[in-house]
Amino acid sequence: MLSNLNYIISLLILVIGLYSVCISKNLIKKLLAMVIFQSAILLFFVSMAKVKNSKVPILVCANFSECPEVYTNPIPHVLMLTAIVVGVATLAVGLAIISKIKENFGTIAEDEIEQIIRK
Repeated sequence: MLSNLNYIISLLILVIGLYSVCISKNLIKKLLAMVIFQSAILLFFVSMAKVKNSKVPILVCANFSECPEVYTNPIPHVLMLTAIVVGVATLAVGLAIISKIKENFGTIAEDEIEQIIRK
């Protein structure tokens, strides 16, 4: 159970983020819940990419026979770093859109915006 603790924690964070996205009526809270959801996915992929008793994939040995046999794959970590950058950019665009919604409708509550649109 303790060996899979990182997976359990990422699942818990994922559920919290998903629940917050579904329940919240405030657009900023909804956007921040999506960031929490994304963080859970990043944690899951990074923890899944780590191999137990592995070495950093940098060759410092002279002979290949002296090199460790198991290396950690750096590709998932690099992809998650890219996902973090994309997530920050998405957050910035989302906040800009919410700012324009507040400017046009005078509120960021979903229910009130729907009522204004129906009128």
